[in-house]
Amino acid sequence: MSAINFEELKDRNQGKDKYVQPDFYGIDDLLTEEHILIRNSVRDYVKRELSPIIEEYAQKAEFPQHILKGLGEIGAFGPQLPAEYGCGGMDYITYGLIMQELERCDSGIRSTASVQGSLVMYPIYKFGSEEQKHKYLPKLAKGELMGCFGLTEPDHGSNPSGMTTNFKDMGDHYLLNGAKMWISNSPFADIAVVWAKNEEGKIRGIIVERGYEGFTTPETHGKWSLRASATGELVFDNVKVPKENLLPGVEGLKGPLTCLNSARYGISWGALGAAMDCYDSALRYSKERIQFGRPIGGFQLQQKKLAEMITEITKGQLLVWRLGNLMDAGKATPAQISMAKRNNVQIAKEIASEARQIHGGMGITGEYPLMRHMMNLESVITYEGTHDVHLLILGMEVTGENAFV
Repeated sequence: MSAINFEELKDRNQGKDKYVQPDFYGIDDLLTEEHILIRNSVRDYVKRELSPIIEEYAQKAEFPQHILKGLGEIGAFGPQLPAEYGCGGMDYITYGLIMQELERCDSGIRSTASVQGSLVMYPIYKFGSEEQKHKYLPKLAKGELMGCFGLTEPDHGSNPSGMTTNFKDMGDHYLLNGAKMWISNSPFADIAVVWAKNEEGKIRGIIVERGYEGFTTPETHGKWSLRASATGELVFDNVKVPKENLLPGVEGLKGPLTCLNSARYGISWGALGAAMDCYDSALRYSKERIQFGRPIGGFQLQQKKLAEMITEITKGQLLVWRLGNLMDAGKATPAQISMAKRNNVQIAKEIASEARQIHGGMGITGEYPLMRHMMNLESVITYEGTHDVHLLILGMEVTGENAFV
């Protein structure tokens, strides 16, 4: 892997990020001063530390691991979890805003934070013992430890109940066997929250630490999407896991699905950030690009594209703001989360494509973020519940009929 002088990259690209958030309906008026302060702090961090280097890392298909400490310092890891465990103690709207700002930069960066907070820290907080919470959460919040989430298998994606990864009770330890794939953060993760079946066939969560004999994390190469994110496998070959690493608070699919609800919520905000970045770039370009003696933003078809983009972004902003309030009140349903995730990722994909067209040929270059967002969103629309699966979740909610069986 080639070395990258990220300080040189930052110096070269500093100031190129001119992003201005679209807020057509005055959504900021619905936020508290604290919400805006934290969002703006994260935005400043992104502009200063991430925007100047993200394109080069994506081009090289490398994850910038040096940013992990900074992400911990700005509170990007588990901000919605209690302060007593070293976490942010913030509300779900704050969590959403942080995810929005990170994915405005790149989906892979948001994925890293989202996995850490919602799929590693959240299950330890929700289902772990007090000993597990105090052992892992403070270090995870700071980025001193990094984690990943092992659910998807080579033959079981949308049907996690069919998993074959399993563990057996060996008296003084468990013996874990199986494999997981498409795992964000796995190549550098210090721990993995793994979902596997016990000898009775019940799904349980278990914490696996790097260094356990027989536990390996091969990296996935050749991705056209999430190129600035580290993706890999989890392979378990007779891995001895201490019994105290079993999450005691849950069994069955409720465990991983509860975690996915938290992560999907973050995605609904994050994808909106990608959409806003594409719109902002397209709007600015439409005012600067001159054709036929005038800015292309003065032509009807370009205005149509931009008007439709800002309409969908505004609808998405209202959707996640309301969902955030429901999450804070403990009233959000899985179907409501599915609606927001499905809608906002889809409109982000469409906006990225339309924005690329406004940029013309320049839109395919790394000078602008459009193609990177377009490629990233192809993964976002698939992981943590595919576009079609979320459609069926909504269909079952409104009809009462289960189309999955």
